[in-house]
Amino acid sequence: MKTLKKIALFSALAGAVFSAQAHRAFLVPSSTVVAGNAPWVTVDAAAATDVFVFDHNALKLDNLFITAPDGTALKPENANTGKYRSTFDVKLSQTGSYKIGILNEGLFASYKEDGKVKRWRGTAETFAKEVPANAEELQVTQRSGRIETFVTNGKPGGKAIEITGNGLELSGATHPNDLVAGETAQFRLTLDGKPAAKVSITLIPGGLRYRQKLDEKTFVTDSEGKFSVSWTNAGLYWMEAEIKDDKQVKAPAKSRVATYVATLEVLPQ
Repeated sequence: MKTLKKIALFSALAGAVFSAQAHRAFLVPSSTVVAGNAPWVTVDAAAATDVFVFDHNALKLDNLFITAPDGTALKPENANTGKYRSTFDVKLSQTGSYKIGILNEGLFASYKEDGKVKRWRGTAETFAKEVPANAEELQVTQRSGRIETFVTNGKPGGKAIEITGNGLELSGATHPNDLVAGETAQFRLTLDGKPAAKVSITLIPGGLRYRQKLDEKTFVTDSEGKFSVSWTNAGLYWMEAEIKDDKQVKAPAKSRVATYVATLEVLPQ
């Protein structure tokens, strides 16, 4: 009976923590650092209430990309999408670091038609065909969202972790596969290849269901887009950043939203 009461109390606390939270998207590799002759990793892709817990829905893999250490693009193997997660395998034939991600880009519009609010998502090419030219109270937003993780076979390095200059991206002096508890990492956030200054970064460690508190930390980038993180504990971490502005916007959009999400693993000393 005491155990049942504890479970009920935990469920209530967890529900209270996330009652106002949106579902969080993430990619989780089976390992972030491996070594060997062409080893494999399996990656899960999902959106959930609690990071790294599969309780909401699978992510689509339409816009998945895998960049090898030499900068070439790879295709996933054994891809599958279920109810709560999508999964795929990556063969690490090269030594060095791989970037695995999903890049979603497009337009979001809201407007009124016959007095009713309508919402639309799509590309700039289909906008004119699918949204009425005389739509009332039309608002169009340009959206770009990156969801990434990093895997290294052997020694970290290679071209995969270089930024592309498109949307929000993570770089910096510290390699994302060289994170150790008790040390401080130096990162940099860029937007379209330029420093993303004064941007708020959210960091949440995995394992919420076992601690009953979010343990969320927030950082703000400096004028050069840089920020540092001192790792207290080993484990998986979910990182998110978001920018809303009206710069570099292409018609018909009048504003933009750029988001960045990364799964990072901090290893013990």
